[in-house]
Amino acid sequence: MVISRKQESPKCDIFINEVKLKQIEKFKYLGTIISNDGKINREISVRTAQAKINFQKMKTTLTNKHISIETRKRAFQCYIEPVLMYGCEAWTISNQIQNKPEATEMWFLRRVLRIPWTTKKTNERVLNQANKRRALVRTIRKRQATFLGHVMRRGKLEHLVKKIMDGLATWLGPGKVSDILAAVKDRDLWRDMIANAYKQGTS
Repeated sequence: MVISRKQESPKCDIFINEVKLKQIEKFKYLGTIISNDGKINREISVRTAQAKINFQKMKTTLTNKHISIETRKRAFQCYIEPVLMYGCEAWTISNQIQNKPEATEMWFLRRVLRIPWTTKKTNERVLNQANKRRALVRTIRKRQATFLGHVMRRGKLEHLVKKIMDGLATWLGPGKVSDILAAVKDRDLWRDMIANAYKQGTS
């Protein structure tokens, strides 16, 4: 595989014992889709599809009106969200990509509440009915921030989180990237910053 920003991936011929290796556009590594464009669109699509399959398997429980909405939300968080967000610590969330997990979050919530699209309820009304705020993207940001702190404290692999920094710099509040890099050295301060950003509900 050749990872490139170019619209057409460059060709690369590699031979082992005179046998040419096949050049591919994507492959799965440790459960995550790696694409030759370096983007996470395919991975998010796969995660979403797998989470929806798991949801269908638990549909009887997750949509049961005899079970309190709080219990159903907890079940969703325990059994569906981990499938949806597997490996999200390494995702690069742009504004365009952010819309995808947000739309997926509402897709699940409408089904948990058994709200058909024909009712034409806005997302805000659905969230109010569930007594819930949007949380999926905030949870992804929280996990990325925790991962960043872990990596920076070890002093290695900083290059893996450079792209994440832009999104986290805005999410964690006003300040320079240098301020964030200094904060991760203090575990307690870093946890407080993550908790405060998560509580504020920004994405």
